[in-house]
Amino acid sequence: MDEKQLFRDCLNGDRRAQKKLYDRYAGKMFAVCMRYAKDRPTAEDYLQEGFIRVFRKLDSFREEGSFEGWIRTIMVNTSLEILRKNDLLAASDDYTRYVGLAQPDPGIIEHMQEQELISLIQQMPAGFRTVFNLYAIEGYTHKEIGDKLQINEGTSKSQYARAKVWLQHKLIQSDERDRR
Repeated sequence: MDEKQLFRDCLNGDRRAQKKLYDRYAGKMFAVCMRYAKDRPTAEDYLQEGFIRVFRKLDSFREEGSFEGWIRTIMVNTSLEILRKNDLLAASDDYTRYVGLAQPDPGIIEHMQEQELISLIQQMPAGFRTVFNLYAIEGYTHKEIGDKLQINEGTSKSQYARAKVWLQHKLIQSDERDRR
């Protein structure tokens, strides 16, 4: 079944089509949610809430872009809304303790498994993790991030800079452990 037909069947309330939609996109959308969540159960909550919103908002999809892209946007926005609601974006680690440390070997990331990198990103303080994902992975500008998170552009830039320093520190620690 193609994407357009699946969308139309879901819009008409076809439960089998809704199940197919969920089965088709749940894996990819879970990966999106994992980047914003601190752990697997939290990502599962984001995914569930995101799909509830997808099914409630089906009539707002205008078929002008990819259906998968539209679903992804809902997943990201759902994750961000939950983070904002729980005020998780306000908490930050004191990144100053990492400033001035040695830079990690650029090859570290190349040798990491995807799951290892996701795990590191999940360990970031929520504000760092959120801005890092939106900027480095989703491709939003700092202005767009500021609008989405209801923060100013400078705060987004600062959180991103801090996230990079934090990540560098963790990569150095990981490299040191691997050398032992």
